[in-house]
Amino acid sequence: MFRAILINKDEQGYHAQLSNLDESALPEGDVRIKVHYSTLNYKDGLAITGKSPIVRSFPMIPGIDLTGEVIESSSSEFKPGDLVLLNGWGVGESHWGGLAQQARLKSEWLIPLPKALTAKQSLAIGTAGYTAMLCIMALQKHGVRVGDGEILVTGAAGGVGSFAISLLHELGYTVVASSGRPEETNYLKSLGASEVIERASLSQPGKPLAKERWAAVVDSVGSHTLANACAATKANGAVAACGLAQGMDFPASVAPFILRGITLYGINSVTQVKAVRIEAWDYLAKLCKPQQLLEIAKEISLEEAIQASSDLIDGKIRGRVIVDVNR
Repeated sequence: MFRAILINKDEQGYHAQLSNLDESALPEGDVRIKVHYSTLNYKDGLAITGKSPIVRSFPMIPGIDLTGEVIESSSSEFKPGDLVLLNGWGVGESHWGGLAQQARLKSEWLIPLPKALTAKQSLAIGTAGYTAMLCIMALQKHGVRVGDGEILVTGAAGGVGSFAISLLHELGYTVVASSGRPEETNYLKSLGASEVIERASLSQPGKPLAKERWAAVVDSVGSHTLANACAATKANGAVAACGLAQGMDFPASVAPFILRGITLYGINSVTQVKAVRIEAWDYLAKLCKPQQLLEIAKEISLEEAIQASSDLIDGKIRGRVIVDVNR
């Protein structure tokens, strides 16, 4: 038997609860894992609270991140005792995820745990840090250099935003953070933001073109915020879009693209190819400082994850939430 958060939709409605399950209930896969840690991402919060139709089949164990030890494998790539890491691939949406003490997964979804990171450190980074790294890699490949100007990070107090600020600062970029939580100003500056601006300046309908300010943007918000960020990006600059906290609409015009030549990169962290995943995680292992990971992340138990999901959706949690599934 193992413990898990199980989401069901039945005659009693939509509900998530802590349950005891038999390993025979695990879905198909060629690798069975003893899970050490999972996390709470925004998508997990939506799944557990039912605020958005994230879950595609029931019952479902949420948790788009996990790290753990292989205990059974029919894959030539992994053997019992190997430490592995997973982000995305529809896990926690259409395949049972990481908010459980065991998981059975497809080997092609897994990568080895980076040697420079512990299991806990890797999940302090999780999908949020990994997505932020993919955004930064896109900007660097575009040619955005230190000294080109300010880089805007929206949704700054969230997991992706926190990591984007920290990683960009570590690389030497000048970062401006956009947040709707003025009480987090000191936290954002401690991560490396040179300035914090109120999100309301970006979240309302704006002009097709605004005064050029940003050399590049990392956006996890979408909607009007993304449109306004594009409108104020400098000529030939780049915007990496990876989230939709404000909405999945994009109420913009083509003006920034055809008059200033900016590029909008969509960041796919869910089904990214393994080689790029490994590249991103190796980069993270080099850049992330253990002490700063402790500042960005807090740890909770599996039992606490249901209430924490509501707090996450209500904007009451900053940074990352690690879930120790074994306590």
